[in-house]
Formats: sequence, structure tokens, C-alpha cells
Amino acid sequence: MMPTRTIHKPSAPGTTAHYLRDYDRTRREFSWAQARLELVGRADAHLNIAHEALDHRIALGSGDIVAARFIDRDWNRVEFTYRELKRLADRFANVLGALAVPRGATVATLLGRVPELFAVGLGTFAAGAVFSPLFSAFGPEPLKTRLQLGHAQVLVTTETLYRRKVAALREALPELRHVLLLREDSGGALPERCADFAALMRNAPDAYDPAPTTDADVALLHFTSGTTGKPKGVTLTHAAVIAQHATSRLVLDLHPGEVFWCTADPGWVTGIAYGLIGPLTRGVTMIVDREEFDAQRWYRILEAERVAVWYTAPTAIRMLMKAGTALTRTRTYPQLRHMASVGEPLNAEAVEWGMEAFGMPFHDTWWQTETGAIMIANFPACDVVPGSMGRAVPGIEARVVRRTGAGTLEILESPEQVGEIALRPGWPSMFSSYLEDPNRYRQCFIDGWYLAGDLARRDQDGQFWFVGRADDIIKSSGHLISPFEVESALMRHPAVAQVAVIGVPDAVAGQAVKAFVELRSGFEPSDALRLKILGHARRLLGAAVAPREIAFSDSLPRTRSGKIMRRLLRARELGLPEGDLSTLEGRE
Repeated sequence: MMPTRTIHKPSAPGTTAHYLRDYDRTRREFSWAQARLELVGRADAHLNIAHEALDHRIALGSGDIVAARFIDRDWNRVEFTYRELKRLADRFANVLGALAVPRGATVATLLGRVPELFAVGLGTFAAGAVFSPLFSAFGPEPLKTRLQLGHAQVLVTTETLYRRKVAALREALPELRHVLLLREDSGGALPERCADFAALMRNAPDAYDPAPTTDADVALLHFTSGTTGKPKGVTLTHAAVIAQHATSRLVLDLHPGEVFWCTADPGWVTGIAYGLIGPLTRGVTMIVDREEFDAQRWYRILEAERVAVWYTAPTAIRMLMKAGTALTRTRTYPQLRHMASVGEPLNAEAVEWGMEAFGMPFHDTWWQTETGAIMIANFPACDVVPGSMGRAVPGIEARVVRRTGAGTLEILESPEQVGEIALRPGWPSMFSSYLEDPNRYRQCFIDGWYLAGDLARRDQDGQFWFVGRADDIIKSSGHLISPFEVESALMRHPAVAQVAVIGVPDAVAGQAVKAFVELRSGFEPSDALRLKILGHARRLLGAAVAPREIAFSDSLPRTRSGKIMRRLLRARELGLPEGDLSTLEGRE
């Protein structure tokens, strides 16, 4: 294990008081039943995401607060209050009613970060239908697969995206009854079998009472890629809003009226859970940047929009690091008080860079599409140990376990033992199914626990430390080597911007460690630099764990959500099938 240091988090005078100030006490007193009551405010069985995100917030006095502010390429801003957003959502719910779309039907979107996506998602929840946001950069084949698997009856997209990606698929999508188009140019005829989204919205009533859905009714359908074959359709119910609200409060520390920026794309689960639902239930103002990553633009947004809480991804943080701290200091961020990360493990040096650049660390969080909400986190008021995943969220029972066979598990009680992360079912945002794949769903549960597929260790203080995906672990000369630990060591070298580590066959050791390194600007690949990085890794890790080989890469393969695809590097290295590439960055 690499040496770590603790970043202490004393409360600065005049700052907003954190919701979670005493972790142990909060865990003892927390219950999901109480969390549900605090959100819903009543004890009946009805629960609807749209009601909790809009109607309930308006009743609490948030109606005239800006719910979302959208910023385009030219810095034009369009904003909607909670009351205005509810009118849009209600109109879309009425559109679905006019189209005779039944409760439980799937409504998909193929949109970027636009206001219409918010209206469609919230209106779909209100109508009791199932919202399935698709990533707008997908090409025709992954779109066809997801629309077929999801039995989508409605698709909302732009006219340009429809003509480029969907029109040729219509015959293969007999269940897709309605395609509603956002038109960039109102002139000209609509494509065949399509309707004008704006016209339908203009003609729809702007009042709607949310459907009387319950905790068990499916509200969301997200797709997550497997290593091979078709993507997995993950269903979440309306109860997910309970966990998303609770974690927005306890983990992200969102206070009503504050400005919050989640940089995740709405085509992914984070972009919906914490870029739409959770923040609305907390009464904050969300910033929605319609453009892609640009370091200077992001710093301008943090300053000009007076962002208080920022939730982003490790890839983006490393890209900011690559751009240099000097750029960070060209602006000031007096309102910024909490920064968090999601999507993949956050290396210690990125946590510490936050201190250098902003005077505060980034806080890593861990969860999955299947968990529906944050499960393990570094909390704002707690000390941060860089590289740690943090501790289990109140209400979540998390353990490190080992499969023993015959449908049983061994809970690893001793600190530092490596095993699989297991969660005790019972939290409200746990996925309700893999769509049309009940066997796969059942295989996720053993001996009363949900098995996440991620390996970790737990230290004596209860902090979890990510080791790797179960299928990523490298076995070399009897050692079990964590790719993440090797990557973290390599990231401490000043020339390294990004890195991915895999195991490659070795006649003697079984497997050897190979690292693929993307360099920071100002460094060029060379044998001399390769030797320096290898020496650096051996000093930190020892010869048994350090890479045997380093290959320089101009750009490592990533998913569109920012995760480096180790399995793709492994497949290419070994000449194996590459599997599902629908989420690969830059691919259509």
C-alpha cells in the first residue's frame, strides 16, 4: 500500500453548516422510513418523482427560485424557475395523454443538455411512464439496440439527430409509435411519421396532477454496457428519489437556494440522479452548460455563476490538472465550498491537487447505475484521506466479502483484506431489474447481499479503498495486483497525465503489469522518460508490483462518460474480441 496523508476539514468561519457533522451519530439515527417521510411529507403509499421534485418544492416556497440555468456556446443564459419548470413538465405529461401513451410505457430522449430534456423527463415521471435518456453521441446501432430493448413507444430528439441516426431505423422499431422533433429551422416539411415537439407543447394544457405512482412503479430505464454482448437495461423505481434526495443532502450537502453544478451528461445515470432529480428535491439552482469540456470555460462558469457545490468526474479533474494550476488562478471562486467526484476512482494526487488549486480537496464518491444513488462517500465535514472511497452512506450496510461457493459469502472482518464490495439490499434506489434478464439480476445477489463486482479493502477506520473490478485484477508471481494502485503511483510522476494498467501474459510470472501512459503537455515520449517513469514506480511500489513495460499513448480509449476502458486495451493487446463498443468516446 502507498503512503497516505489525511486532509483535515475544519469548518471555516461564516461558511454554511454541513448537514452531516457527526458521521457516527447520523448513522445511528438514520432510517430510510424517516428519510421518506422527510421528503414526501405524508405517510400514504403514493410517491412520484415529479411531485417531489416540483410540486412539493413549490409548496415549500421554492416556486420563484431559479431551478435551472442553461448556458450556451455564446454565453447566452436561459433560466426557469421551479414554477416555470413545472408548467413545462405538466404540458409534456398532457402531450403524452393526448397521444394515448399508457402508464408504464417507455419514453426515450436523444438530446443534449437542453431545457426540453428536463421537461420530457419530469413530464414522463408525472404521467407515470418510464423515462429512458439516451446519450446524444450514440450512433445508429447502439440506439437501435437500446430502443428495441426498452420497447420505446416515444422518442424525443432533434430533427438533425433524427435524420442522421434514427430515420433509417424506423422499420426495425415497430413499437416506436411517436417521434417528437425539436426543430432547428421551422421551415420545410417534417420527416414522415414525426410530430413537431414545440407545436404539441404549445397546444397542451399547463396543469397536470402527477399520477398516483408508488415506490414500486418503474420510473427510469438506464443502459449500462457489459464487457460483451448487449447493454444491460437497468430499471429504477420512483422510490429512487428518496435516496437521491438523502444523498444530495448528506453527501453533496446541497442547501436550498444555492448554486450547484453537476457536469455529467444527462445520457448517463449521474446526469439524471444528480443533474436533475436530487438537486430539484433540495431546492437549489442548477447550472447546465450546453457545451463540452473546456478548462477556461469551466473556470469562468465556476466564478461567474457563483457555484457553491461542484460535482464532476476524475477525467475532467485530470484534464484540468493537465492544463495547469496557473489557469485556475486566473479567476476566484469565493462561493465554492464543496467539490466532489464520480464515475471512476479518484487518484490521491487529484484529491490533493484540489487543495493546491482551490484550497479544498475533491471528495470521491462511489456508486453504480444499479445502486441508483451514492453508496460510499467522502463527506464534506469529515477528514479526507486522498485515494480513499470514503465510508458507507447512512442507511447503507456495506462490507468486503469473499465468495465461498455453494451460494454463501464470507464477510472479511479484518482490516486490509481484499474482497468484493457487498451491499445489504433495502435502500430505496436499488435497481428493480435487468430488463428482460431475470437470471442476470438474480446472479447479483448471494446470501442476502448485492455483489457490486468491484474489489476493495477496508481499513481500521472503516474507510473503503478501491482495488479494481473483479475481472481487472492482475495475478503476477502469486501477487494480486490492483491496477488502480499502480495507476495512482504512476500519476504521481510529473510527466503523467492519464494512465491505464492491464495484465499481459508472462511465461514465468503468469501475468506482468503493463502501463499505457498519456503524457502531460510539455513532455515527449522517449526511452529516457520511460525509464524515469519505471524507476519512479519501482521506488513507490517495489519491483514485484511496478510495471514491467510502459507504452506511450496519445489518447487512451474512454467511454463517453470518461472512464478509461481497460478491457479494450486488454483486448487489443491480446487480440481478443473487443465486445460492446457503443459507449466508446468518439464512436458512432
